[in-house]
Amino acid sequence: MRRLLHIVLLSFAVSLALLGCAPITTPQAAGETNTGTTTLNVFAAASLTNAFGEIGENFAVANPGVEVVFNFAGSNQLATQIGQGAPADVFASANGTQMNVAIETGRIITGTQRTFVRNRLVVVTPSDNPAGLTGLQDLATPGLKLVFAAAEVPVGQYSLDFLDKAEADGTLGTGYKAAMIANIVSYEENVRAVLTKVSLGEADAGIVYTSDVGAAAEEVAQIEIPDTLNTVASYPIAPLADSPNLALAQQFMDYVLAPEGQQVLVQYGFVASDGASSQ
Repeated sequence: MRRLLHIVLLSFAVSLALLGCAPITTPQAAGETNTGTTTLNVFAAASLTNAFGEIGENFAVANPGVEVVFNFAGSNQLATQIGQGAPADVFASANGTQMNVAIETGRIITGTQRTFVRNRLVVVTPSDNPAGLTGLQDLATPGLKLVFAAAEVPVGQYSLDFLDKAEADGTLGTGYKAAMIANIVSYEENVRAVLTKVSLGEADAGIVYTSDVGAAAEEVAQIEIPDTLNTVASYPIAPLADSPNLALAQQFMDYVLAPEGQQVLVQYGFVASDGASSQ
């Protein structure tokens, strides 16, 4: 019986070949799932987690059949992943330095990046503030536990820039920078890790972006950094030239720059941008 079935199937296959028939297949477009949904891969700085999460949902609603998938991490990590060939359609960095790193890989064309939002620094403490910190000068008190982001991460470098400005300014006292550095107990891989440690009470204070505070408003208190010592961070965004969904990537970028996207970003504590080139 098995031999007979084999002969019948073989005869059927031969008949198809003689008739010039072939199995019918439907090619699947790059970035498209079996359900017909197009996936847009967005690499974005960790500080954008909440704002971009909402923007992604709104964009998907406005574009049925599109699923926005985010990879949130330190901008330096994302630029490295892009250089290693990770599949991505859009890159949103927390500074121009890491965008330039991505441009140097050849996967982003220089001139296509645009500044889409701005941010600034703030000191955060646990909400109960066990160390009793009231101002920037208190951060130099010996024995405090401070956390910074690593220097390779944009907010980490901005935090170090704050120390340089404070040292040069002199109003916070001689040796302020050295005293603060002596209090740093860890350098985290992204700004959200800094916020988490402070909100959990694992550190007395840390430096994050103002936009991050909303994510833990009940768990942290703030100490403002004056404009003279602060840094206004410019965030660039760009489509990847080798994206299989290049038109959609550009559409997402345009949406972020449009009033709808800017309104969401402002709600999360960012400063709106004029969309100028970030070159």
